[in-house]
Amino acid sequence: MRGHDLINTFLPDELMVEIFGHLATKSSRDACSLVCRRWLRLERLSRSTLRIGASASPDIFLHLLPSRFSNLRNLHIDERLSIPLPLSLPLPVPARRRPLKVHCVADNTSSAETNPDSLCLSDAGLAALGEGLPRLERLSLIWCSNVSSEGLKSLAYKCTLLKSLDLQGCFIGDQGLAAIGQCCKQLEDLNLRFCEGLTDSGFTEFALGVGKSMKSLGVAACAKITDVSMEAVGSYCRSLETLTLDSEYIHDKGVHAVAQGCPHLKVLKLQCVNLTDDALKSVGAACLSLELLALYSFQRFTDKGLRAIGKGCKKLKNLTLIDCYYLTDKGLEAIATGCKELTHLEVNGCHNIGTIGLESIGKSCKHLTELALLYCQRIGNIGLLKVGQGCKFLQALHLVDCSGIGDEAICSIAKGCRSLKKLHIRRCYEVICLRDVDFKSYMFVYCSLSLSRNLLTDLSIRFCDRVGDEALIAVSEGCNLQYLNVSGCHLVGDAGVIAIARGCPQLCYLDVSVLPKLGDMAMVELGENCPLLKEIVLSHSRQITDVGLAHLVKSCTMLESCHMVYCSGITSAGVATVVSSCPNIKKVLVEKWKVSQRTKRRAGSVIAYLCVDL
Repeated sequence: MRGHDLINTFLPDELMVEIFGHLATKSSRDACSLVCRRWLRLERLSRSTLRIGASASPDIFLHLLPSRFSNLRNLHIDERLSIPLPLSLPLPVPARRRPLKVHCVADNTSSAETNPDSLCLSDAGLAALGEGLPRLERLSLIWCSNVSSEGLKSLAYKCTLLKSLDLQGCFIGDQGLAAIGQCCKQLEDLNLRFCEGLTDSGFTEFALGVGKSMKSLGVAACAKITDVSMEAVGSYCRSLETLTLDSEYIHDKGVHAVAQGCPHLKVLKLQCVNLTDDALKSVGAACLSLELLALYSFQRFTDKGLRAIGKGCKKLKNLTLIDCYYLTDKGLEAIATGCKELTHLEVNGCHNIGTIGLESIGKSCKHLTELALLYCQRIGNIGLLKVGQGCKFLQALHLVDCSGIGDEAICSIAKGCRSLKKLHIRRCYEVICLRDVDFKSYMFVYCSLSLSRNLLTDLSIRFCDRVGDEALIAVSEGCNLQYLNVSGCHLVGDAGVIAIARGCPQLCYLDVSVLPKLGDMAMVELGENCPLLKEIVLSHSRQITDVGLAHLVKSCTMLESCHMVYCSGITSAGVATVVSSCPNIKKVLVEKWKVSQRTKRRAGSVIAYLCVDL
């Protein structure tokens, strides 16, 4: 029936709200809200989550927020983001005309300079938020430095149903945190990062109030939070499951209290330079349900600590070791022997861990699905050979600056790990020697990759000097890639990328930056064969010109991001072509001088410039 609005006529508000609630993306919601006033009103009612900035007079915005989005349950406020606040002008308007609305402009600069606090979220805005949204369950206040204990107290008295609170960078005091503990009895998740105004007194009072419900706690860069607070956690937060600590003021005593008092702890992340083996011994003895352990920059514990973890934490599945200089192969062997359920392992910058430690992982951890080795110079091919033979369920492998790993190890992984989906290699100069001068090695790697070709969808080979077109041709004949990064592989040219374009039509991300041999022919093939491409990085590829760029964007209408800095062959005309031809474009990174005034007017919001204007 042309001319009749059947949807608005027959569908009640409740059903429309239910439909809007099933929209998966913000862009879909925004599009529906523009259909008519009724859809705008109902779409607002269906929103339970909102992310906003907290600059440019956010207090006024928060006063309006409850009337616009009355059913909000999750609110994320970040002072690093700006909000374009519409203000009604006090001008007479004709009948049947909507009030004119404008964005804040430079006329208010003088008042902002006089009172810079007016541009930040204040206690008044927080009080208005609590008054208007009493059913709020999750709230993040990121770097809202003007909020104090008074604002937090007014929020706590009203929002008693809070379950999650993130106060990163907020200079609140003990009284505000204590009020949260007294009023928000359902709180489960609290993040205190860079909350420099807190002390042990306020934290202890908080733990006493909501300790029974707390499940997740993060404390970082809080200079006045010491072992006393951790003892309060151990005494009152018996149901705690996740703990993140980053502090030089917490010692073995505090971690020991947490381990003894929180038997259900499953996730533990520690970056505390004053901890020793005794802390890990306490964890290994008491936290038998531990599933994830991350240790960052530890310089005072040795293999003894890892032995205690391997002996006690039999359910450990995820282990991260970053810059732990005194760990050796013996520590990793203890983990492999004791934690046979391990599925994720990251070893980063632990220079004393070598081939023998990785061999033990390959022999014992049969369920390993993800392995990351970064800056591990002592690990050689034999270690990965054992992983390829023993870890049949491996799905992701990350290698960065591992100079002892070469073709033989990668072939073992490809042949043994048939479930491999993601392979990321960076600056491993002995990996994948695919060149005409070494045809035997080329065929060996090609045959190995072919065994897992049906599953491999994510391949990153960055700054590997010996990777050339032959490698990409081999991969294109079997692997249906969706993600490919060959940045800095200077032997790669048009032939390799053309093969990828023809063999991987599902490609949605491509990084071909810093490729001096790459030219327009590859762009033509990508445009004709990869219609699903959403992100492409062309920076420092100087042979690509406006002609190739035009062919690329002609068919890649789904393109959302394009980086093309230091591409001397691309001019302002090429930038304008990208902006005008890609209806979904969200970000274009380019030099400032290449953007014409017309392009700025047309798509200024999607243009991003280098930090240094050269």
